[in-house]
Amino acid sequence: MLFIGMVVIAANSGGAWSPIGDVTTTMLWIGGQVSTNNIILNLFIPSLVCLTVPLIIVFFMLKGNIEKPMSANNDDKPSASSFERNMIFFSGLGILLFVPVFKTITHLPPFMGMLFGLGLLWIISELIHKDKDESDKNAYSVRHALRKIDMPCVLFFLGILISISALQSTGQLGQLASLMDEKIGNINFIVISIGLLSAIVDNVPLVAASMGMYDLQTYPTDHYFWEFLAYCAGTGGSALIIGSAAGVAAMGMEKIDFFWYLKKVSWLALIGYFAGAFTYILQHGIF
Repeated sequence: MLFIGMVVIAANSGGAWSPIGDVTTTMLWIGGQVSTNNIILNLFIPSLVCLTVPLIIVFFMLKGNIEKPMSANNDDKPSASSFERNMIFFSGLGILLFVPVFKTITHLPPFMGMLFGLGLLWIISELIHKDKDESDKNAYSVRHALRKIDMPCVLFFLGILISISALQSTGQLGQLASLMDEKIGNINFIVISIGLLSAIVDNVPLVAASMGMYDLQTYPTDHYFWEFLAYCAGTGGSALIIGSAAGVAAMGMEKIDFFWYLKKVSWLALIGYFAGAFTYILQHGIF
């Protein structure tokens, strides 16, 4: 379970620095608050520190040996060849990496690049499985994968974004921004607080609210505030197992107890979170 806890930290840290790696960073990228090159260059090192520091601590904590379990073979499912697996893997990876390039070249919304890539992947999968029986190739088709989309989760985020837009249109978010500027003042404390709050409240509504509170006239594209927000909102959810999609997935799959995570992993995640935040502040001050 400790290894899984570190995977949660790794997943959140790894997604924060890429425009397609985390929902919050993607939202800021689509909204024009950050650009691809700057977010990668400025957040890669802080995100790496956020993961490396907890890993170093755990390295000295662990003792003993671990025996690798035997893998179970599923004979009921038709197996794909090594070429087919590699073809789909590298095609999917290449299409994901192509999305920022597509947006840069065409200036079209990123979702169009993603749907275009999905169409390409669909064609590739149909071509490499064209000689198989319909029942065998169905398990490897894009159509089969699309049936597994978590629509309740998609509608949940849709409802959140609509609610945030309603608050923005009535001026509530602007008043909240003014209140935070007046009471807290320091931009670093504001963003770090938002990141820690994302461990309790989902980071998607927090970032959506921040985008409504501060417009591009206040903080232009690639401003310090947006980049620091992408880091804090992306990694702050690791502090609690319910604070990120990776944590919720780990809790559901491995039945990790909330209080066990709080006792064993949360303090490691917080150390990494503050180490990465300090690294970003220091890096910005130097460069």
